[in-house]
Amino acid sequence: MSPRLPRRQAERRGLRLWPVGIVLVLAFTTAVLVAAAVFYAGWDLLGARELKPERRLDSETLFDLVKLAFGVVAGAGALVALVVAYRRQRIDEDGALRDATRLHTERFTTAVSQLGDESAAVRLGGVHALAGLADDAPTRELRQTCIDVLCAYLRLPYTSEADLPADDSEARHTYLSLREVRHTIVRLMGDHLRLSLQHHHSWQGHDFDFTGVTFDGGDFGGAVFSGGTLDLSEAEFSGGTVDFGRATFSGGTVDFSATKSFGGTVDFRRARFSGGTVNFRWAEFFGGTVDFGQATVSGGTVDFNATKFSDGTVNFRHAVFSGGTIDFSEAEFSGATVDFSRADGTAPHSLVPAASSSLPDGLILAAAWQTSDPS
Repeated sequence: MSPRLPRRQAERRGLRLWPVGIVLVLAFTTAVLVAAAVFYAGWDLLGARELKPERRLDSETLFDLVKLAFGVVAGAGALVALVVAYRRQRIDEDGALRDATRLHTERFTTAVSQLGDESAAVRLGGVHALAGLADDAPTRELRQTCIDVLCAYLRLPYTSEADLPADDSEARHTYLSLREVRHTIVRLMGDHLRLSLQHHHSWQGHDFDFTGVTFDGGDFGGAVFSGGTLDLSEAEFSGGTVDFGRATFSGGTVDFSATKSFGGTVDFRRARFSGGTVNFRWAEFFGGTVDFGQATVSGGTVDFNATKFSDGTVNFRHAVFSGGTIDFSEAEFSGATVDFSRADGTAPHSLVPAASSSLPDGLILAAAWQTSDPS
C-alpha cells in the first residue's frame, strides 16, 4: 500500500518551468519598465524641461557612454545569472522533495506491512512508525495519509471483551494484545491533538474517520479539535473509559451521530464546545456513564436531536450553557438518568417540557429551568 498523492503534489512532481527565452524576455521587459519609471521620476523631481544638445562629445562624455554600455551589459549578464540561479534552485528544491517523498513512501510501506503482522509487538512498532512518519511527512497531505491508515486500523472488525468466549485464555490474550495496539493509536492521536496548532508535530485541523469504530478505552483528554472533521458516527463505546475530558471543540465538524454507549464511561468533563458543529443526533445512551459535568457550551452547535436516553447515566451537572445552539428536539428519555442539576445558563432548546406536560422519568433539570418559559 502506498500513500495517496494529492493533485497539487502530483503536479509538483512534474515541475513545470517556463522556457528560458520567455523568462529572459519578461525579465528584460520588467527591468526596462522599472528603469524607465525611475528615470521619469528623477526627471520630474529635478524639474528638467529639455535635454541640452551637444554637437561634440568630449573624451569625458565618451568615457561615460562606454561605462554606461558596459554597465548595461553587466546588468544584463547579472539578470541572466539570476534567472538561471532561480531555475536551478527550483529544480534542486523539487529534487529534494522527490527524494523526501520517495524515502517517506519506502518507510510508509514498511510501517503498513508491520500493521498487518500477526505479532502484536510488531504491530505496535508499525503504529509508532506511522506516527513518526506523520510527524516527518514532507507535505500536509502525506501526514493526512498516515492518519487515515491509523484510523482505518481502528475501523477493522474488532471483538469486544464482552463478546469473548468464556474460559478461552488464548482468545483473551489475543484480545488484550490487539486492545493494546488500538489504545496506543488513540493515545498517540490524543498526544498530537494536545499540541498547540503552531507546533510542527500538531495534528490539529486534520480529518479523523472513526466511523463504526468500537471504543473500549482511550484518552482524548485535553485534545483540541479546531478544524477538519472528526467522524465518530455509528461508533460503539463498549467498556472501559474513553476520555474526552477537557477537550476543546472549536471548529470543523465532530460527528457522534448514531453512536452507541453501553458499559464503561465516556468522559466529556470540562470539555469546551466553542465553535463548529458537534453532532450527537440519533445517538443511543443505554448503559454506563456519559459525563458532561462542568462542560461549557459557548458557541457553535451541539445537536442531540432524536437522541435516545434509555439507560445508564448522562451527567450535565454544573454544565454551563452560555451561547451557541444546544438542541434536544425529539430526544427520548425512557429510563436513563439525565442530570442537569446545577447547570447554568439558558436551557437547551426543546429540553424543558411544556407547562402542561410532565417531566420524563430520569430527567433532572436545573431549578431555574423548571419555572422558566420553555419556548
